[in-house]
Amino acid sequence: MITFSNSSKNLSIFFRSKRNHKLYNTQSRSIPITSPVPTHDQISHLILDQKSASEALNTFRWASKLPHFTHTQSTYRALVHKLCTFRHFDTIHQLLDEMPSSIGSPPDDTVFITIIRGLGNARMVRQVINVLDLVSRFKEKPNLKIYNSILDVLVKEDIDIARGFYRHKMMACGVKGDMYTFGILTKGLCMTNRISDAFKLLQFMKKNSIPPNTVIYNTLLHALCKNGKLGVGRARSLMKEIVNPNSVTFNILITAYCKEDNIIQALVMLEKCFNLGFVPDVIAITKIMELLCNKNRAMEAVEVLERVEKKGGKIDVVAYNTLVKGFCKIKKPKAAHRFLKEMELKGILPNADTYNSLIYGFCELGLFDSALDMFHEMKRVGVIWNFDTFDILIRGFCSKGRVEDGHKILEVMEDSKSGSSNHISPYNSIIYGFYKANRVDSALDFLTKMGTKFPRSVDRSKQILTFCKEGRMGNAKKIYDEMILKGGVPSVLVYISLIRGFCEENMVRDAFEIVDVMVSCGYVPDVLIIGDLINGLCGEGKVGSAMLFLEDMVGRGWVVDSGSYSPLIDGYCKRGDLHKGLMLFMEMVEKGIVPDYFAWNCVVECVVRVVEDGNKMLECLVET
Repeated sequence: MITFSNSSKNLSIFFRSKRNHKLYNTQSRSIPITSPVPTHDQISHLILDQKSASEALNTFRWASKLPHFTHTQSTYRALVHKLCTFRHFDTIHQLLDEMPSSIGSPPDDTVFITIIRGLGNARMVRQVINVLDLVSRFKEKPNLKIYNSILDVLVKEDIDIARGFYRHKMMACGVKGDMYTFGILTKGLCMTNRISDAFKLLQFMKKNSIPPNTVIYNTLLHALCKNGKLGVGRARSLMKEIVNPNSVTFNILITAYCKEDNIIQALVMLEKCFNLGFVPDVIAITKIMELLCNKNRAMEAVEVLERVEKKGGKIDVVAYNTLVKGFCKIKKPKAAHRFLKEMELKGILPNADTYNSLIYGFCELGLFDSALDMFHEMKRVGVIWNFDTFDILIRGFCSKGRVEDGHKILEVMEDSKSGSSNHISPYNSIIYGFYKANRVDSALDFLTKMGTKFPRSVDRSKQILTFCKEGRMGNAKKIYDEMILKGGVPSVLVYISLIRGFCEENMVRDAFEIVDVMVSCGYVPDVLIIGDLINGLCGEGKVGSAMLFLEDMVGRGWVVDSGSYSPLIDGYCKRGDLHKGLMLFMEMVEKGIVPDYFAWNCVVECVVRVVEDGNKMLECLVET
């Protein structure tokens, strides 16, 4: 062992020695060569910087031999903290025993609190409670800080143990709790959703002249808001009791109202927050902006962002991404693109989500040149393409009939390490592109080629297609259910085959269940499928439901043809409701849809059979 003298030269030699090279590198900058005695803070930091319990202990022992240096509570606390990290609790007990003789005083409350937290991190609950006995060994009486520290550990582990500790170790021993005590208990009760018990504790505090602080009220508010609309209502009533609400109070309520889709109350809370001089955090602000954007009120979201910035609030990339996504949702990607430039000017760097939203927005409007500009700009500015980037762009091209362009992007994805070609979604988009272009044979060929990458999915898909073709819909449904259960993602070919097969077997309810899933995946059924569904409903006598379905399809902007109208016209005519039948016939003609033979035949038969002067009416129809 190196012997230390009073000279700073030997201290420097020690730091530079091979064995203590890391020690020297750590501390040489902070301890001047001319100073022979390091400060207690420097030694504490040096101990905390060590990578193992033994290194920390050796550093502590080394420091104790430095001339004119004496350890204090702070350096002992640093070593205790480091030993707790490595769970060397036996060594800690030995250290505590030497403290009275080493520094002339027993461990103070900060040392014991460090031990309590270390035991808590190790989830050694019984030993945490035994710290009270450890304190008594030094003929000291545990103070309230120690009791509260133990209680804080216990509530995180088991609220019942914590309550038992409070009753038997604190109340029974005459230890009166303070604001922190009840705040800890309130937190524990709320964490376990025992809100009624938390309110009883609140009443106990009021009766015993312990006014609850804002932290306790915020804890109760947060717990209430996790319990749905009724809980949020109770939270708003409770807020009236808070003498000094803070920004956290408003963050909790704003977030809760946004979760309940109550934009009016969220905005009311925002105004109250501003009026009291507070600014909500970026999470709460983003929630409001997101809700506004979801309701197609993106301009109001911009106003919220601008007001927050004027009041000194922080805005991050997630908030801006919310705006970009909101404007793309209302089909204004060019306006959204302006926020990209605004972000950069403010030093907020756009990320992949920013660009992905813009690519989606441009693709939705068929502005593929702009979408590709965003795609290439990502590479130019160093934003890495991710799976969503490729998936959105491929789907965008294919859904608009540009399957060859989509396939080129797919090839780029397969060559890119960040593209993750293990996902089937982009490949299904290529199939959808072929389907949209009425190239079913090409779609089937591509499905077969996918077998090398996704053998199980392709095998199940082909089984379903075969069973549907043979009319064995029970078998097809069974394979489909297994596919979904195991996380498979069917292509549009599977959905179309199932819908058509169910309709042919008069299993209309099952067909519509598949339609709902298909639409949720972003696939639009073609006119033949829509006609099959309407025909199926009319065949069951559900003409009204068929009419509602047609109206929904037209409202969505989906393409319909005479095959969609004819079953309905026939259905109304057979029921003797010539007026509705003729209205549908005229609606079809006004939309430029040429009536087929079936539609004409239905109308003619009905007119001749029902109307006295049917020939004149037919002449009018023909002229129209």
